[in-house]
Amino acid sequence: MDYRRAVAADAPAMAELFAANHYDALTEQERAKQGFVQGGFDADTLRAMAEDGSLLVADDDGRLAGLLGLASPDDLPSAPPPVRALLAAQDALEWQGRPLRSIPFLLYGPVVVAADHRGKGVARGLFTAALQAASGRADVIVAFIERANRTSWRVHVDGFGMTPLGEFTIGDRAYGVVGISQA
Repeated sequence: MDYRRAVAADAPAMAELFAANHYDALTEQERAKQGFVQGGFDADTLRAMAEDGSLLVADDDGRLAGLLGLASPDDLPSAPPPVRALLAAQDALEWQGRPLRSIPFLLYGPVVVAADHRGKGVARGLFTAALQAASGRADVIVAFIERANRTSWRVHVDGFGMTPLGEFTIGDRAYGVVGISQA
């Protein structure tokens, strides 16, 4: 498995992977079992993210096995509502006793793994690649996970050791904010 930065040519495969794992494309049982992604990440959006270096992919001999977003909050000119809510909550969210606003951080996510690659270490490989890519760029990597996405919570908090920092709510959807030192 090759973990690398995404390139523009990856956009169609990334869009297909994202769409197949989107909340709206899955049944309630599938969402509970495998987790889900949300947001409007079409091929054009993913191509632009790849061109600005904010996506990592797991490449299995030319086949996309997974993707992960990793971006500076400053690089998001039109952030979606959950990112805006997280950024608005920076003073209330603390990392090791300091307000998140005072710490250089990168936003982690979305992350998605192809169905036939789940349980094979792809998410862990992408996570490790994100930690390496953050080296020298940030002190902490921060993600928000919709509380209904218990699978993602188990993977990131229970499995990868990300630390809960707090929560925010948008309408009737609650999100947990988690972080991990990149060192």
